[in-house]
Amino acid sequence: MTIAYLPGPSDDVPLYEPWAGEPEVLAEAAAAGRRAAAWIRSLPGPPAPSPVGTWLAVTLPAVVEAATASLDPAQCDRMGPDGRLIEGDAGVDAGTTSTLAVVPCVLSEATWLTPDQHLRLLAVASVITGIARLLADDPGTAILHGQVIRMCGTLDHATRPDTPGLASEIEHAL
Repeated sequence: MTIAYLPGPSDDVPLYEPWAGEPEVLAEAAAAGRRAAAWIRSLPGPPAPSPVGTWLAVTLPAVVEAATASLDPAQCDRMGPDGRLIEGDAGVDAGTTSTLAVVPCVLSEATWLTPDQHLRLLAVASVITGIARLLADDPGTAILHGQVIRMCGTLDHATRPDTPGLASEIEHAL
């Protein structure tokens, strides 16, 4: 029997070179994630201990921090050696993405939170998922054109306790 080994990565593949301003953008994203996690932890708990209350107080803030701290533009969409598209994850693993995706479902059971708090939590999950997707799809554009920084500003706005309620802002706009 003959054993044929698959070729390893070729030596002519260029090493990843960070984009101009990338370290600062990633640092701002991580800081915005820490601020969002702190806000989530500050939300009131349920009247009686519950799994959803624990999930919101412990799991979700940890996932928010982990997602924003692990962003990696080098893990973007690319072509594999066989010519197939490899979908990047921008450093945010599938478990983290899955946790952010269930936020809308969990909120239906968080009846002690206000509609405004529900909306803000949805915004946090959406913005973080959006930042990861932007970096995975086109890291150069996301970094160089300020898209990630603008998304961090949206995250800060959604979690700033002294801002008017998002729900009332949306109602006013309609």
